[in-house]
Formats: sequence, structure tokens, C-alpha cells
Amino acid sequence: MLISDTRLYRDEKIDMVKTIAIWSVVLCHVVAAPFSGGIIGTTPWYSALLWASLTHMCVPLFFMASGALLLKPERELTLKKLYTKNLARILAALFFWALCYKLVSLKLMDSLTLPDVVDAVKHLLLFHHEEHFYYLHITLLAYAALPVTRLVVRYADKRLLRYALTLWFLLGILYPTVRTFWPFTLLNGVPVQWRMNMTYASIGYMLLGHCLFVYHPRPNRGLSVLALSTGFLLAFWGTCFASYAEGRPSEHFLEGMGLSMFLAALGAWGFCQTASLSQTGQKLIGFISKASFCVYLTHIFFLQAFARWGLRAADGPVLLTAPLISGLIICCCCAVYAVLSRIPVVRRWLI
Repeated sequence: MLISDTRLYRDEKIDMVKTIAIWSVVLCHVVAAPFSGGIIGTTPWYSALLWASLTHMCVPLFFMASGALLLKPERELTLKKLYTKNLARILAALFFWALCYKLVSLKLMDSLTLPDVVDAVKHLLLFHHEEHFYYLHITLLAYAALPVTRLVVRYADKRLLRYALTLWFLLGILYPTVRTFWPFTLLNGVPVQWRMNMTYASIGYMLLGHCLFVYHPRPNRGLSVLALSTGFLLAFWGTCFASYAEGRPSEHFLEGMGLSMFLAALGAWGFCQTASLSQTGQKLIGFISKASFCVYLTHIFFLQAFARWGLRAADGPVLLTAPLISGLIICCCCAVYAVLSRIPVVRRWLI
């Protein structure tokens, strides 16, 4: 779901990253209900956790893809273009689709009156949006920082970039993961504030994507599988133990800016860079990649509609129903994209 004018530049490896990422977005939302609302220790809950542990790497993957394309020094990105095209497009799509979700919600509650609509618009202007739009909120800041990040990439050597990534990893990935455990719970004063929050840590993922894309275009597949497996196991078992300890489903080890999802994203990225596709596969992946922003913006409509019609992952074996429903949702969203992309102004600003 790279939110930029990527039509000017395409890379099949990045397309694969974005396709895996958008599939992960949909799947993690499909299993959200059976995971957070399920009974710990039951088969449906473990099945939901399995898929959640594999898919919560979606946001890191999107930011890595953004960094790989937008931080290329030879790619021109003036402040005027950034604010009149990139950021303006994000804001236009964000507020348009947030309004659509709110209007549908009011209609379903039989509250589609002028006072309710006016009140809803006021809340939207204050960024009270659907929960899944948090990614766009983060992206606004990450993109606003692009001119500075691009300067770092242009003039820093490999040693300085490695230092920046190490500092980001320690304060934006590792520290947020271990901060709730002893002895880090004993810390006080300013060191407690050293942790990067999710928004600023996302910039590190963009820098990581750029460095991997430029300096490690052909990563070791074995190491990639090891990183992906380690991240998955850490997320799965860490969530199991934390959930049992807290007496409720815990998402600490599923956080995108945590160690487990960092490893999973690193492994998935490496796998995509070494994978090969047939010509048909490349066309399919390319289309889903182009449609990924539209899929992200509209998939909750279909998820909620299917739930109202009785099509929920929890109504069957979650291990099977979750990916099937996710695939159906993605097909529906891609159909929406195929139609809306024929309207130039919609294609340019809203999808």
C-alpha cells in the first residue's frame, strides 16, 4: 500500500512485498475477533493466534517498501511535490473514506440525520477515524520527514547508516519489546523516555528497506527463513505465555514495532527478494500491488458486510475460514479497484 506515485517506477520484488503485506493486513483483521474475543487455550483461539503471528508484520513491510522506492537518491522529490501530491493524496483519501465509513455506520444505526452528519464531520476533522486508518496517521508524519531522511541517505556512508539503524533497532524495536519485563521495569527518569513510539520508529523501517534494497539485493534465503521462523515463534509463544499470565489475549508480542515482527518482516523481505515468479504470477502480483491502497481503504466495508451476513472466521475452523474469507475480501476489493481506477480523478486522489 505504498502511497506515492509508484506508477512511474515498478519493481516486481517490491510488488511481491506489497502483495504479501496487503494480504497480511486483511488476514490479521479477519482473525482479530476470534483472537481478541476468543477463549484462551481453545483451538479457534490458537488458530487465530497462528495467523496473527504470521501477519502482523504487514505495517513494517509497507514502510520498508516505501523506503526502498522513495529514498532512492536519483528519484526527485521536491517539497512542492511532497505536499501537493504525496501528502495531499493521503489526506484526500483518508478523509473521503473515513467519511464513507461514518456515513455507512450512521445509516446502519438509522441515524443519518443532518445534525449527526455534522457532528461526524467535526470528529473526522479531529482525526477520530476508523481504527485501521492509524497507518495513514503514521504515514503522514513519516512522509513529512522524507526530505530529512533522504538527506541522510544521500550523504551518509554505509558506516553511518549502520549506526543509525542500530540506534533505531535498540530504541525503536528492542526496548519497546523488553520494557515491560524485569529489570527494565525498574528504570526511572529520562531513560524511560528513550523508547521511540510507533510513529517515529516507522521512519527506521523506511531506512531499513532502502538499505536492504540497495546494499543487500540478494539476501541469503536460509537466513531469511530463519528470521521469519524465529519471529513467528517468538510472536506465537510470547503471546501464549503473556496471555495466560494476564488472563486475557495480549498483543505485546504482535506489535509491529516489536522484535518478533521485526524479525518476521526481515525474513519475509528476504524471501521476496530471492523468489522467482512466472510471467502470469508477475502480472497477478503487479495488479494486487497497484490495488493495495484501495484494498486497504475498502476491505473493512466487506469484512463488516460479511459479518452481518453471517460469514465470519469464528463460525468455522479458523485455520481454514480465515484465509478463505481474506481471499474473498481481497477479490472484492480488487474488483472495486478495477472499476474505480477507470475514473481519473478517483484513481489520482482516492485509491
